Amino acid sequence: MQQNEGLLDSVILRKKILAFWHNRHVSSYQLELGLLLTPFLLGTAVLLLLPMLLTIFLAFTSYNAFTPPQWNGLQNFITIFQRDVFWIAVRNSLVYVSFSAPLQLLGALLLALLLYHQRYGVREYRIAAFLPSVIPEVAYALIWLWIFNPLYGPLNKLLGWVGLPEQAWLVNTATALPSLIFMSCFRLGEGMFVLIAALQGIPPAYFQAAALDGGSRWQILRHIILPLLTPWLLLLLLRDILLSTQSSFAPVYMMTEGGPGYATMLLPYLIYDEAFSHFRLGHAASMLLVMFVVMGILLWLVYRLLGGWGYTDEI
Repeated sequence: MQQNEGLLDSVILRKKILAFWHNRHVSSYQLELGLLLTPFLLGTAVLLLLPMLLTIFLAFTSYNAFTPPQWNGLQNFITIFQRDVFWIAVRNSLVYVSFSAPLQLLGALLLALLLYHQRYGVREYRIAAFLPSVIPEVAYALIWLWIFNPLYGPLNKLLGWVGLPEQAWLVNTATALPSLIFMSCFRLGEGMFVLIAALQGIPPAYFQAAALDGGSRWQILRHIILPLLTPWLLLLLLRDILLSTQSSFAPVYMMTEGGPGYATMLLPYLIYDEAFSHFRLGHAASMLLVMFVVMGILLWLVYRLLGGWGYTDEI
């Protein structure tokens, strides 16, 4: 009896020792993860959180970068809401995002459906489709500035060869903003690779079952591929909305400067112009805060209208 009790005690002691070392290992692993995340968290605090808090503060002050900021409450918002150029920039920005983000997503989806199969030469096509996404924004804008040139640009030359009228793309108020939207549609390589990875993760048994049931390509796309890609499509759409707003500054700055006649005046460029051309940093901060709020509402509306992430247990 005493021998059995001693054996039981030794087993319990061994379990306690193993649990102690396991907990110690887990805690040390968590500590290592925390240390690895520390530079990222510090960078996020310095580069994102502090500027965000400073922007919120400056939005309620009168500040011109030469004198200390003076608190003026909601006066900045009252002033910018009374300016016509602000509402023009809001309208142009909404139009730009409303067309640019869905077109980028549609292009990425079409390329992913075309190039996700492994076959000869598909790697080169993927690289070619991805190249515009890695070109720096300034260089990308300069390339399209040459393409849209009304005198010697290749786009007008191509139109002339096929007998169509040439256009003053960036000079005409009717074509300036559509031109910027058109050039943004070619930066879809990242979304294409995300969707290719998602397509390759779909079990082949789904396609085999659909083929046995006589499903056409359109039915497979509609009832299998698109439902399974819904979370990825929504994620990319929200991402493209944010990136379209952010990446619209460089083309406007390099190509049109908001013209002609405010036709391409977008909020990011107007904020830059207010802050660094007129030194109305309080007005610029209030515009930036309004843009954040509008973008948040737009993202929430898109999420709600599309019914969430689309996760479901059934196809």
